[in-house]
Amino acid sequence: MKKPVFRGSAVAIVTPFNDAGVNYAKLAELCEFHIANQTDAIVVAGTTGEASTMPDEEHLSAIRCVVEIVNKRLPVIAGTGSNDTRHAIELSRRAANLGADALLSVTPYYNKTSQHGLYLHFKTIAESVDLPVIIYNVPSRTNLNINPETLAQLALLPNINGIKECRIEQAGEISLLCGENLNLYSGEDGMVLPLLSFGGLGVISVVANIVPALTHKMVMAYLQGDPTTATRIQIELIPLIKAMFCDVNPIPIKAALNMMGYQVGSCRMPLCDTSAVNLEIIRQELIHSGLLPADRPDRSV
Repeated sequence: MKKPVFRGSAVAIVTPFNDAGVNYAKLAELCEFHIANQTDAIVVAGTTGEASTMPDEEHLSAIRCVVEIVNKRLPVIAGTGSNDTRHAIELSRRAANLGADALLSVTPYYNKTSQHGLYLHFKTIAESVDLPVIIYNVPSRTNLNINPETLAQLALLPNINGIKECRIEQAGEISLLCGENLNLYSGEDGMVLPLLSFGGLGVISVVANIVPALTHKMVMAYLQGDPTTATRIQIELIPLIKAMFCDVNPIPIKAALNMMGYQVGSCRMPLCDTSAVNLEIIRQELIHSGLLPADRPDRSV
């Protein structure tokens, strides 16, 4: 088996913003929170981190901040994907020079490509750096699926280390075709246990932004031979996960963090603040989950 970048729960960390741009002090605070609460790796500048609205220098500065604050205490996985292969290579090389431990590279979006084009895209990126690459397959955002047969070809390349898979229905076929050549991670918080049952090693998680220790416990319980505990936690997390996806990610998770007092700011346009109805759904679920006292005022403003 290729050495996994991590086992357990990696947080797809939000990027806190203020009027000046990235709030680096807050980003550092969030990193320390995750280190103290059993997160197994940090993914910076991914979808949840709003990388698509960050100019390259800001994007890379966020990666630099996380790398420096974490200081090898956890693996840092830098989001460096693009629908322009040359741009992805440039971001990947620069993230490697900043000290990232691995890269997360999303399926090309908008211009799309063929399955052979996908193979060439990821192959070219992987051969341009010395870091392990985790491919990110999220057809709901890219309108393009990486077929298991294509992943089987990619898995033969030394630097293609893993897949963050959001189409759980093809996880079994990925395991069948790729075997020990590809480490499998869930990209869906609500479907971690099914993917683990197909040989997965963990999750790259949104909900871990607010419940890192519980997400870690769920995955590790399964991996350590206690599926009963893992299943109980997965089921108990369902209402919280639903609340964190009542609007487009990362709108609800940032709203939740703001309610909890973390002051991570709003999302950047075209993402906008969620409705009053959704805010109440989020608030009530935070209260139900014990993350927000019922009598505490909303601290997001």
